[in-house]
Amino acid sequence: MQEEKPKQLLHLVFGGELSNLSTIEFKDLESLDIVGIFPDYASALAAWRGKAQQTVDNAAMRYFIVHMHRLLDPQN
Repeated sequence: MQEEKPKQLLHLVFGGELSNLSTIEFKDLESLDIVGIFPDYASALAAWRGKAQQTVDNAAMRYFIVHMHRLLDPQN
């Protein structure tokens, strides 16, 4: 019997320094940190936590998880 692969639910993790803490507007778009694209939420969350922990001393630095699978297939 063939083992079924789990469905890929792609997630993008990225971050950068915000120009204002009350909005999501980046100070410098050219210096955004693209952490990577991950096959599931759990691995994206682990990468997000790692990066957030590394930058904990900079209050203006924020990392985000984008659910790419929702953008690629908005019907589902």
